[in-house]
Amino acid sequence: MKDIVQDLLKHLTLERLEENLFRGESQDIGSPHVYGGQVLAQGLFAASQTVEGRDVHSLHAYFLRPGDKKKPVVYEVDRIRDGKGYTTRRIVAIQSGKPIFNMSASFKIKEEGLEHQFEMPEVPGPEGLPNLTELGRQALAEIPDKLSRFLEWQRPIEFRPVQPTHLLHPEPAPPVRDIWIRAAGVLPDDPAMHKVLLAYASDYSLLATALLPHGLTFSQSVIRAASLDHAMWFHRDFRLDDWLLYSMDSPSMSHGRGFSRGNLFTREGKLVASVAQEGMIRQV
Repeated sequence: MKDIVQDLLKHLTLERLEENLFRGESQDIGSPHVYGGQVLAQGLFAASQTVEGRDVHSLHAYFLRPGDKKKPVVYEVDRIRDGKGYTTRRIVAIQSGKPIFNMSASFKIKEEGLEHQFEMPEVPGPEGLPNLTELGRQALAEIPDKLSRFLEWQRPIEFRPVQPTHLLHPEPAPPVRDIWIRAAGVLPDDPAMHKVLLAYASDYSLLATALLPHGLTFSQSVIRAASLDHAMWFHRDFRLDDWLLYSMDSPSMSHGRGFSRGNLFTREGKLVASVAQEGMIRQV
């Protein structure tokens, strides 16, 4: 487990080509294209390398083209603004001379002030729950070959669903999903890297929440899907090598698009981040 976490950290730590130009390699997780969470995380890493003394508090991204996992990705950072309290960066990911992804990220100084938050849902803890890799192996006999590598892949982030869904024969259910997530090994102490890794993990399962009322999953060959955009807000400090509850819902599916939201809580109930995503979802 330690090796796969170190391998992920290596892929998310970019090579600096020039002051505002970075290059990263893709990790093959068994999906047909570059995993969206990878470019989110690498883009945030690139932006973070151009900011000192401030923490990221939000990011807003659009996925423009499918990424080729066999080619490197170049990240260009535009230093739009360095204000007294806030810093803004624009990031473009490029492959073969074309942008595949763009993102804006905002950083700020630490500040004390008023506080409130949503309460964490009351759900069972992660102990004893099966992880996604175990659930995938149970369905391998019925899974098409093109999905089997993705399901067998040993994930550096562990996902334990509170309400597991059958990968091929799900029953329609309310559009609500809770998953415990944690890095599969000890991480460095750098708080910025924990946010980079949470951006990476946040793309898992979020859009799939929109399929729950329809009794469908992405493991079925009748569904075509792609992330369109992704937004995150970081509220409080956390460690991703301790369990976080990823509590998701999907308020709407219409016009070939699914919309999902998520909140992430520590085991103690502290709300540390929120996420929103819209994606293309079509039946074929």
